[in-house]
Amino acid sequence: MIITGLALGAVLGWVMQRGRFCVTGMIRDIFLNKTWRGFTALLIVIAVHAVGLAALTSAGVITPEFKPFAPLAVVLGGLLFGAGIVLAGGCASGTWYRSAEGLVGSWLALVFYAASAAAMKGGALNFLNEGLRAWKLPVTTIHGTLGISVWWLVIPFAIGVAFLTRHFLVQEAQAPKMATLKPKKTGLAHLLAEKPWHFYPTAAIIGALGVLAWPLSAATGRNDGLGITSPSSNLSKFIISGADKVDWGVMLVLGLLVGAFFAAKASGEFRLRVPSATQAVRSVIGGVLMGVGASAAGGCTVGNGMVQTSLFSYQGWVALLFIAIGIGIAAKLFLKPTEAVPGQSRNTLQGTQPIVQQIDQHDVTPPAESSAATGAGSAERSGLLQTTGADSAENSEQFQIAGAQLGFQTAGTALLERRNVGRGSVASDQNNNGLQLVGERTYRLDTLGAVCPFPLVDAKAAMANLAVGDSLQIDFDCTQATDAIPRWAATDGHEVTNFEQTGDAGWTITVKKGH
Repeated sequence: MIITGLALGAVLGWVMQRGRFCVTGMIRDIFLNKTWRGFTALLIVIAVHAVGLAALTSAGVITPEFKPFAPLAVVLGGLLFGAGIVLAGGCASGTWYRSAEGLVGSWLALVFYAASAAAMKGGALNFLNEGLRAWKLPVTTIHGTLGISVWWLVIPFAIGVAFLTRHFLVQEAQAPKMATLKPKKTGLAHLLAEKPWHFYPTAAIIGALGVLAWPLSAATGRNDGLGITSPSSNLSKFIISGADKVDWGVMLVLGLLVGAFFAAKASGEFRLRVPSATQAVRSVIGGVLMGVGASAAGGCTVGNGMVQTSLFSYQGWVALLFIAIGIGIAAKLFLKPTEAVPGQSRNTLQGTQPIVQQIDQHDVTPPAESSAATGAGSAERSGLLQTTGADSAENSEQFQIAGAQLGFQTAGTALLERRNVGRGSVASDQNNNGLQLVGERTYRLDTLGAVCPFPLVDAKAAMANLAVGDSLQIDFDCTQATDAIPRWAATDGHEVTNFEQTGDAGWTITVKKGH
C-alpha cells in the first residue's frame, strides 16, 4: 500500500512544479511586493484541506492525533525555518521539486535539510530538540479549547477565503494583461506541460491531494497526511544507517521528486544549474536552519503551514506566523540588489569575452567603440572579474561534455562578478555597472545563475536607473521568474516587447520602461 505514497507524491510534484507553488515566495511577496495575492493561494490550500479533513473526521474515516503545544520550540523553530527557506531559495516542498529542475543549490539545501532534521530527530542534536520541546502547554486545538465543533471554525474560514480569492481575481481581471510565452504545443500537452498554471486552481488541487493523502497514509498504519520534514529525516537515516524504515511518507517525497522531474523535462525546464559560491554557502546554511527549525516547530510549511493549520491546532497557526516573521526578517537582510552574481552567461558558452559598457544617457558610444575604449582600465574601475574567451570556452566545453555523458544538457559557469545595480542616475558609472548596451536605448541585465527572487529584485533596481522609453533585456533561468517578471512589468506599467524561451530552462524578456 505504500506505493500509493509514491503515486500521490508524483502527482503532487507535477502540480507544484507546473504551478510554481512555493510558500516561501507567497509570504516573501508580502514584504517585497506588498501583495497578499500569493498568500491567498496558501489560504486556499488550508481551506480545502480543512473542509476535507473535517468531513473525514466527522465520518470517522480518520482520527487525527495532536501533540501538546510547545510554544518555545514552535516560535524559535518557526523563525529559524523561515530564515532558512529564504537563504535556501525555497521551502521544504519547493526545495524537493526545484531539485528535480536541476538546481544544484537546491540539492545542497535538501541534503543538509534532511541531515539536520535527522540529527534533531534522534541524532546528535536530539538533546536540543528535546530541550526546546520540554515546555509544553496542555492545549492542542483552538476548537478543543473553546469546546465547540471544528465546523464552527472551518465554515467561516472557508467563506472568508472565498471572498478574498474573489477579490484578487477581480483585481487581476481589471489589471493590465501580463505577457506570456508563445505556445509551442497543442491540446493536452499544452495544458499539462506548457500553459502557465494559475496559483488558485493549483492551490485547490494541492488541497484536495492533501485530503486524499490522509486516508491513504492511514491505511498503511501512518496516521498522518502530507509531510516533508519527518519523511526527509527518515530517508536520510535509512540511507546512512538503515535505522528507519521506508514508509508511506518517504515514498511521498520520492514521488514528489519523480513527478517534478518529469514535469520539468516535459516543459523544457530541466537543466543542471550550478550556483555561485555565495549561493552554495547560503543553500547549506539555509538547509541546516530548515532542518533544525522544522524539527523543533513540529513541521515545515507543509506539515504545519498546510496540515496543522487546517486542523486548527495552535502549533500550526503559531508556527505559520513565526515562519512568516522569519521570512520577513531574512528578506530584509538578504534580498537586496546583487553586489556580485556569478552568472551562467551566454558569453562564456560562446567563448567570447564578456563586455560591460559604462552607459551615459547623454553620450552613448556604439558597442564596438565602447568595447575598445573601456579596456583594462574600465574593467578595473568597474571592479569586474573578466574571464578570457579561451578559458571560458574550455571550462564550458568540459562541463558540457561531462553533463552529456550523464544525459543532461548543461550550461558552463564562469565567475562573472556584477556590481550593485541599485538606484541612481543612469549617467553614474558607479550605479550602472553590470548593464550592457546591446542596442539603441536597450541594456542587458544578466541574471543567469541567480535564484529567485534575485532576477526580479535586480530587474527592479536596474529599471530604476533607466529613463522612460529605455528597454531592459533580462536574461534569466529561474522558473519562478517566468511569472514574476512579466507580472511586475504589467503591474508597474512597463511594456514587454519580447518574451521567449532560449533553451532548456533559459528565458529572455525585454521590458520597455513606462511612465
